[in-house]
Amino acid sequence: MKTGIQTATRRAPFGPVLLLVAVLLAVVTALAPGARAAGGLDTAAAALKQGPVYVDPRASGQLPKADADALAQKIKNSGKPIFIAVLPRAAEYPPKTVLQDLRTKVGISGVYAIELGNGFNAGADPRVMPRAAVHNLVGAVKRSDYPTVAQRLNDFVDIAEQQARGHAPSSWGGADNSGIDTGTLVGLGALVVIGGGGAYALARRQRRRRAEEERAALEALRVVVDEDITAFGEELDRLDFSPGEPGADDAMRADYSHALDTYENAKSAMARAEHPGEVQAVTEALEDGRFSLARLAARREGRPLPERRLPCFFDPRHGPSVVDVAWAPAGGAERTVPVCAADKSRLDDGREPLARTVRTERGDRPYWDAGPAYAPWAGGYFGGGLLPGLLVGTVLGNIMMSSPAYGADFGGPTGAEGGDVSGADFNPDDFGGGGFGDGGGFDGGGGGFDGGF
Repeated sequence: MKTGIQTATRRAPFGPVLLLVAVLLAVVTALAPGARAAGGLDTAAAALKQGPVYVDPRASGQLPKADADALAQKIKNSGKPIFIAVLPRAAEYPPKTVLQDLRTKVGISGVYAIELGNGFNAGADPRVMPRAAVHNLVGAVKRSDYPTVAQRLNDFVDIAEQQARGHAPSSWGGADNSGIDTGTLVGLGALVVIGGGGAYALARRQRRRRAEEERAALEALRVVVDEDITAFGEELDRLDFSPGEPGADDAMRADYSHALDTYENAKSAMARAEHPGEVQAVTEALEDGRFSLARLAARREGRPLPERRLPCFFDPRHGPSVVDVAWAPAGGAERTVPVCAADKSRLDDGREPLARTVRTERGDRPYWDAGPAYAPWAGGYFGGGLLPGLLVGTVLGNIMMSSPAYGADFGGPTGAEGGDVSGADFNPDDFGGGGFGDGGGFDGGGGGFDGGF
């Protein structure tokens, strides 16, 4: 037994040495001129770890080298984690999974865009760019009539760099790495070995703390969202409509059916929710359902169909707004908010609107004075682009303005910051605007790649 302990003691010091050698070999290999991976996605991923643009040699006619270099320099100058790959239609690039697989192999959080043959799609980690923003950007780019791939990709980058959060990955550098000497590499390897363990432990503690905060926020949200779902269900129960009643037409039945579907979708989405940001999909569904009921009511009463408006700012359960009015929160600046007819009447009479209140440590407060947990709830009703302006000067608005993560994706799922290495640790269901996992991708369906020029 003593001999075994002595042997283990003698061998222990070689562990860090072997690790250092492995790190140095990996660094030297990555920095060696002409270093290439096995091929296909591996080659693309290896290239994107070293620079923002990769063009498969078989697709060089799509994006000539001069254009690719200029695009890469533009992305580097922006300092944003934007990755571009131009690939041919080939077996090693499966259309339905190529975007997700490329993100996995690169292992760095960011915005990823792929030109595959004559198709285009993009995805992003939610903390870098919200899913809705990616979806809208992809749609706008694909519907634009660009004569060349270079113009299409440049337009995508011009918009993406304005919205993407985070930083360019350190592995891109910015200068030619061929001049790095051996001493520098040894020093770098030593720093990696010494600091790696501590950095990993710190990151792990931060992830654990954020996960605990998100669980608490989700439970607070669940109470409010369940009340909203119940209220919408009661509206459906009170609705005096039968699809087979005299005078009912296909349009009325379609509105009614859609309202029922959104109710079921909201319940299902809330049951699946594991992060506060996922609540946004629930309130989006409820807002959509209430608009369908407003259309149904107009058809039955012979009135013009209502325009699509935001819900009542004071309480989205009041349904779609009918007018915009000037309003100021206590001690805040005046702004224009959408309101329902009942709250408009109350304001005209000098009375307080019927505001939606939620439970806080300070007692029941209007949702805009509650705190960051309610950002996803409000985001689903009012949309990411408009909400900060509506809430400026309120507690929730100030938090959103001061915290980019809350302000842009409303407390979305846990994830690495843009440009940080996360490996394969990301949720593919949250990644991208092309509908991965539900028939999307390059082969069509919602955000697919079949939309060429």
